[in-house]
Parts: sequence; C-alpha cells; structure tokens
Amino acid sequence: MTASRSQCFLLLVLVLVLAGCGKTPWNDPYPVSERGQNIRYAAFSERPKHLDPARSYSSNEVEFIGQIYEPPLQYHYLKRPYTLIPATATEVPKPRYLDAAGRPLPADAPVQRIAYSVYDIHLRPGIRYQPHPAFARDAQGRFLYHHLSPEQVGRIENLDDFKHTGTRELTADDYVYEIKRLAHPGLNSPIFGIMSEYIVGLKEYGAMLAKVQQTQRANGGDAYLDLNRYPLAGAQVVDRYTYRVTLKGKYPQFVYWLAMPFFAPVPWEVEKFYSQPGMQEKNLVLDWFPVGTGPYMLTVNDPNRRMVLERNPNFHGERYPSEGEPGDREQGLLRDAGKPLPFIDKAVFSLEKEDIPYWNKFLQGFYDSSGISSDTFDQAIRIGAAGDAALTDDLKKKGIHLVSTVMATISYMGFNMQDPVVGGLSERARKLRQAISVAVDYEERISIFSNGRGIPAQGPIPPGIFGYRSGRVGIDPYLYDWVGDHARRKPIAEARRLLAEAGYPDGRDAVTGRPLVLNFDTAATGADAKSRLEWLVKQFRKLDIELVIRATDYNRFQDKMRKGTAQIFEWGWNADYPDPENFLFLLYGPNGKVNGGGENAANYENPEFDRLFERMKNMDNGPERQRLIDQMVDIARRDAPWVWGYYPQAYGLYHGWLHNAKPNLMANNGLKYLRVDPALRERLREEWNRPVLWPLGVLALALLAVLAPAGWNYWRREHRAPGAGMK
Repeated sequence: MTASRSQCFLLLVLVLVLAGCGKTPWNDPYPVSERGQNIRYAAFSERPKHLDPARSYSSNEVEFIGQIYEPPLQYHYLKRPYTLIPATATEVPKPRYLDAAGRPLPADAPVQRIAYSVYDIHLRPGIRYQPHPAFARDAQGRFLYHHLSPEQVGRIENLDDFKHTGTRELTADDYVYEIKRLAHPGLNSPIFGIMSEYIVGLKEYGAMLAKVQQTQRANGGDAYLDLNRYPLAGAQVVDRYTYRVTLKGKYPQFVYWLAMPFFAPVPWEVEKFYSQPGMQEKNLVLDWFPVGTGPYMLTVNDPNRRMVLERNPNFHGERYPSEGEPGDREQGLLRDAGKPLPFIDKAVFSLEKEDIPYWNKFLQGFYDSSGISSDTFDQAIRIGAAGDAALTDDLKKKGIHLVSTVMATISYMGFNMQDPVVGGLSERARKLRQAISVAVDYEERISIFSNGRGIPAQGPIPPGIFGYRSGRVGIDPYLYDWVGDHARRKPIAEARRLLAEAGYPDGRDAVTGRPLVLNFDTAATGADAKSRLEWLVKQFRKLDIELVIRATDYNRFQDKMRKGTAQIFEWGWNADYPDPENFLFLLYGPNGKVNGGGENAANYENPEFDRLFERMKNMDNGPERQRLIDQMVDIARRDAPWVWGYYPQAYGLYHGWLHNAKPNLMANNGLKYLRVDPALRERLREEWNRPVLWPLGVLALALLAVLAPAGWNYWRREHRAPGAGMK
C-alpha cells in the first residue's frame, strides 16, 4: 500500500468517527427533513384494496378512509359502552314512525303497526371539502377539469399535475348521492343487500341503474352514471343542510350504520372528474385517491412502500372530549380536554410485511406503537402468578406503555344443528353438545395458543355490548360453577356424566357398542394450525371420543358450510356495530346458512329463541330488552349450538411520546385524537441508536500497526540521498 492510500484510509476512519458524533441515527429510515416534525409513524402489512367508501369493508382500508371521510355520526372516543355522537350532524337523529297509510305513530307504537321509520339528518353549515382539482373552476364558474381531452389526460400522471384545486361546502345532496351509490351496479357495495331490505326503493333503484348503464353502453355512452338525474324514494334532500332517509318497518340499528364510511358524503363533481376516459388507467379514481371533509387527506398512495396522510387545511375543526369513563382522567386521557383537533400534522404509514422487522423498528423508536405477535410476546410480556399481564423490565425502561382491551369479537366452535349426530334439539344431542362444551378447555387454549390474550366466553355477547352480563350472574351454569369470586369450569367427571346420559358411556354408543367418531372440518393449514388441531383432538379424547380432522382448502370448506355437510367447525364474528342484535342474529333460525344463506353458521333453530329475537331486535336498550336477552342467552346455553369459545383480547404497545391512545373498537377515526412529543422522540431515538464505533477504532489501529513499517520504508526510499547505499 502506498503512503497516499494509507492517508486515504486514515481519513475515512476519521470521517466515520466524526459522523458518529452527529445526532442523526445512521439507521434512521426517514428523511432528515422530517426530524423533529409533528408526525405519526405507523406501519401497514397489506395493501388497501378499496378506498371508496361505498366499497370498503376491511379494517386495513378503514384505517385510512376513516380519517378522510366523515359520516354524519361518530363514536365518542373515550366513553364506554360505545356511545354515538354527532360528527357533521347537529344531533343523533331520532326516527319518526308512520303506519302503512303514512300517518304518524307514537314513539312507543307496537312494531307490528310501524310501516316506515323516517330519519331526518341535520348538518352543520360551513363544513368544506379538502382541496381537489375536481372542484376547480374558471372565472366564469365552469369546471376546469371535467372535460379533459385524451391528450390532456395523457400528460397527467398524478393529482399534483393539476395546476388548480378548489373546494366547496358540504351539503345534504352529497350524503344522498352516496346512498344512491350503494346501488351503483359498477361498485358492488358489500352492504347493498342488507340496505336494500330497509331503505325504501333501494333494491328497485339498483335494478333501474343496471338497465340505464346497459343502455348507455349499448349506445356507446361513457361509463359515468349521473345519479342526480334519478331520484331515490328512500333518500331525499329536504333542504341544503337536511336530508331524509326512510326505512321499511322499525330498524333502530340504522343509526350505527350512520357512523360508518358507507354513509359518508361523496360529491358528484368528484365522481364525474374521476370517471373521464383514461383516468382509471392512471389510478386516478376514487378507490385510489379519496376526497373528504375529515381532518386528513391522502397525499401519497404508494401501497408497495408507504402511504401518507396530511392535515386537511379546510378541516372545520373539533375539540378533544372533556369527559370519558372512570379511570380516564387518572390515566392522563383528559389532559387535552377541550383542545382543538387534530394534534398531528402528518401520518406516515410504511409497508412492513414481516413481524420481526416491524418489531425491531418499534424498539428502535421508528414506529410510535406496535401490536404483539406470537414471536415477540415473550420479549414484551410477563405473566404473573395470578395470570395478569405486565411489561418486561426492558420495555418499562424504555417508557413503553401497555394497553389491553377485550375485542367486540367472538371466536367459537360450532355444531351443525342439521347433523343427525351432534345436531337437533333432542335431549340426547343436547347433552352430547354440553359434554363436549365442558371438556374443551378454552382457558387452556387461550393460554397455549393466544399467550393468554382472551377471556372464555359465557355466551354469544362480548363485553362492551349491551346485554352482556359479568360476574356470577353472567356465567353459563351448564359449564361453570361460581367458586369464591370467580368462575371455574366444571370437572371432566361432569362431562362424562352428561356423555353417558346422552347414550355414549365411555365414548361408545350404548345400543351398538361402537365408538363415537366425530368430524371436525377446517381450512386451517400450517404448523400453528397443526398444533391447535392436535390439542383439539386431545380435548375430545378426554371423553374417549375420536375426533377426525377433515382439512380442506378454503373454497371447499365454504362449500361444506353452505351445504351443511360439515359436522363441527370453528367460526368467529366481529361486531359491525355495538348492539346485541349483531351477535344474537348469529343464532336466529331464518338466518341459517343452509336454508337462508345467512350468518347462522350452526343452522340453529329454536322457535322460542326466534320469537324472543323478533321482539328484542328492534327494541331500545332498557330493562325490558335486557330481560329478553337474558332469556335468549339461557335458551342458547341449554341448547349449546356452540362451544362458546373466547373473546380475544388485544394488546397494544405505545411509546411514551404518544399520548391519548385508547383503543376504540367501534370508532375508525382515532388519528385526530392522538398527540406526539417530537422532541422526546428524537432524543430517545438518538439514545437508542447510537452507533458502536470502537470496533472501527480498534481495526484502524491494527491496520496502522501493520502498515506503518511499510510506510516508513517507503518514505526512506523516497527521501534518501542520491547514490546512498551504493558502493
């Protein structure tokens, strides 16, 4: 090595050492320009498929559109049970009831007399849309970009290429327009089916639009359907800030739908803008770039890398809530009471397909929050002797907080009630199902396969939903005893007694002597699924019942469920809205999957349960509704169409610089309530990500020791006197 190369090497080492003295972590994945900014950093693992509110029905999609679109109602961020409050509306609407002749009825009129429910939704004036080229007009008031030529579209690559943007006020027309879009034949809205059963004229409206679209295409017209030309009887504009929705019969759960993006406003100008030829090929569509009145707008949609929400400069404003549930004040959740929303200027979501890289970046401070996967559970949580979960010391030292909540979800094992062995309402079949329900130890399952994240279900209604009972009055007496201050699963001896009374002593048919063999149908695959299935086989073996696992692909499994050829299966349900009807309808006979194509996967049918459900479903919450729910749950516990399973528990980890984090399982617009402390985040990132440079110093000294003699000899040769050393 020459002296010059040695000098270059030493210079490089010096540069590295000096770089290590800087404050920016070498492994920081974000631009230097974002340092210290009021930004929320999060991740997503799956590309959102739909960002159009009429089409979106997935949690990974609503994480974005919930911050952009504003339905008329929303859920109170802090209160539990979940409580509806106005968003753009002035109040939560109360229905007016009419009989078949259109005459008014009192609020307590019998359900049988109510032919129509009328909801008038009043909007707050002065709410404006985010800036968007669809609203841009020239000096004469004409739209600038509604009639683009193919050449103009060809020069456009993204929305930033449009020089001008505009906005306008939110009006009642926009909400009516979106309700019409639910019937649009080109959108295939996932709730069109259920809404067409309630909103007057919606089913016929969908059929009419399909014919109109077919005629347009046959005549060579464009794909744009101007829904303003076609009135809908069940959704009408009353005045600029009021619209009316008319439903068939009584359906009090409709107000919950008014808090979902399906009923958010979509302006006709935006749909007209996006429907121009050539726009779809460039992903310039509502499904890719939504337009709303909410606190944020989507400015970057690169689902293979990152998505960015930025503050909507036209947001009408809102205040952080001033009240919550007991304990919120003590946890610091009311420190920002009354302050203007949103707190955060920008939210950056980065694609993370694997759990481990995501977890490591969270620990380094590059994500503000994280869930806990099975692979990282032991690094995050320690389970105490009493079964309580707490953070590990390492995470506590980092100032990380743990927040847990029981989800409005149930995961259960179902019996096909049409099956000749496990189905039916005979005493023999009922006691067989009860015996299995006692034997399958879901406490153990939660501990082994969910890291303790869940609570055993005592019925179909999860905590946080009206009708749920806790404590001694809430246990299933067929499966549990109340001992001291907690529920204890009945012993296996009780299960064996029930099995014998069902006619299967020691797992054999008392008449034929043959062993009882049952089938479990599943589409689950992989190592984790194999372990769970082996555990399940052992649960049945406690009763000397042989359980045969019939694994198949998902399509075949779904086909079995539709045809009723499955015998025992696992299923689950996430709440669409916080009402007991949304869970009890899973056991309502007419909703049977085989005969009705509904969500009653067990095909359970009990006339008394169905009669009570029909009375309960449209009632307002109160003592009488609770009484009916208690009766229904008792009937279902006795009949045991499900092994109740468990209610999953979600764990969330939050860095100390992220404030106001409280999981809300019904609300989807929580970003506006969060607040970050950028200075604290930057300081801790620097502390946690300091480069370890001493190995480079040791390496440099070692190389210097090796190279110094050679360098010295080279220098002597270059500087010795002419002729020196020669004889």
